[in-house]
Amino acid sequence: MKSFVNYTEESDFSIHNVPFGVAVFNQEYIACATRIGDMVLDLATLYDYGFLENIDGLNENVFEAYTLNEFIELGKPVTNAVREKIQQLLLEGSLLSKDEKSIEDCFFDLDQVKMMMPVHVPNYTDFYSSIEHATNVGSMFRDPANALLPNWKHIPVGYHGRASSIVISGTDLHRPKGQTKPADMDKPIFGPSKQLDFELEMGFIINQNTEMGTSISVGDAEDSIFGMVLFNDWSARDIQAWEYVPLGPFLAKNFGSTVSPWVVTLEALAPFRASSPKQDPEVLDYLKFEGNKNFDINLEVFLQPENGEENLIAQSNFKYMYWNMAQQLAHHTINGCNVEVGDLYASGTISGKEKDSYGSMLELTWRGTNPIQLKDGSERKFIDDNDTIIMRGFAEKDGLRVGFGEVSGKILAAKP
Repeated sequence: MKSFVNYTEESDFSIHNVPFGVAVFNQEYIACATRIGDMVLDLATLYDYGFLENIDGLNENVFEAYTLNEFIELGKPVTNAVREKIQQLLLEGSLLSKDEKSIEDCFFDLDQVKMMMPVHVPNYTDFYSSIEHATNVGSMFRDPANALLPNWKHIPVGYHGRASSIVISGTDLHRPKGQTKPADMDKPIFGPSKQLDFELEMGFIINQNTEMGTSISVGDAEDSIFGMVLFNDWSARDIQAWEYVPLGPFLAKNFGSTVSPWVVTLEALAPFRASSPKQDPEVLDYLKFEGNKNFDINLEVFLQPENGEENLIAQSNFKYMYWNMAQQLAHHTINGCNVEVGDLYASGTISGKEKDSYGSMLELTWRGTNPIQLKDGSERKFIDDNDTIIMRGFAEKDGLRVGFGEVSGKILAAKP
């Protein structure tokens, strides 16, 4: 396929992608959107101009909305048909390519729009599904010979996070405050976190509501997943170390998480399916799966000091995940837990086997004992005030490239 819209070979947003998001156009109105190259396409206006007619199930302009929820709830038969129709419209020689007025009214340069949260997130769950990450953390805080807890290879471990503090890429966050207990003190102290960290993650978004008591099987799980996003699950390690026993993360996590603006569909990622790591011991029947349920997605993390250059500090890959998305959703609902449209499920930190593939500062600096050296001569054990963390992700194979763009966030000083 070749589009009438020009873009570079390195663009994450080729005609093979067609992601979905929500944008403010010309500082005037909000509508659902897609992107090709550096052009953002107003889907509400495209619908009004009649280009998305005759799609079964698309009976009204659901793109005149502040979130994608109404659109993705239509289900994959509709959302896939819309995506394929957009691809056809973007081809050279299409009706849209010859309609100058529609192009003028529907297409916007990237700098003419502001991206918003793509979905309303009713519920958020964070998993802990990278065996390398879990092993590294277990080795740091427990006996390296018993780094994984006994349940880890039997269930996709997770916890329910805070949906209200998930923010869109580009949003500044203040350093969190809380209780910490330094090793050389008998009692905890209160103050700003001194061990603020990022977590390199990806998330998937649900497209349906289910009733309580209903489970989603591994085989059916992908029909319930609209698409994926990049996700930075910020973490205050010193607060977490003091609070997480016995119930898990609380203030260390709920102060903020950052999501990328474009939702990339599983259909766009289909050419990049990959096998999962071998699961040993054998999992229980409800977690068994067939085929390739993982995806070969390259991931990069950059740290940018205030007024400084970007520093590449980690390169990882989503294919390292021990537990895949289908298993995560199947386990999440096996007890009858209901899901809702827009629910966000994060992978947990994505780490590889090599040091430069670790998905957190905690691992990259090995709890601060081996600081990262930056281009400007400074070093980091954890994240400093006014540092910006940027994550990028893309899949590439046989001349095809489908990517997510980036998710970024700057850390400001703690509020008084």
